Amino acid sequence: MQLAKLSSKGQMTIPIEIRENLHLKTGDTLAWDAKPDGSVSVRKVTPLDLDYISAVSGTLSEWNSAADEEAYRDL
Repeated sequence: MQLAKLSSKGQMTIPIEIRENLHLKTGDTLAWDAKPDGSVSVRKVTPLDLDYISAVSGTLSEWNSAADEEAYRDL
């Protein structure tokens, strides 16, 4: 397990072992996913991921109401 401290500005340095494992370099984008159990997963975002998100972002707002969630819950 690698540890990092959060600065007063909300920043932290990613430990070298993690940077090497993820092949991170300056300017790379990371995706953070907070889990209900309090854990967080982090992964490197690829240019393909960013292109996909950009392409579908307009369609993702279609299912954004409680009525939609109720209607599609059992699918």
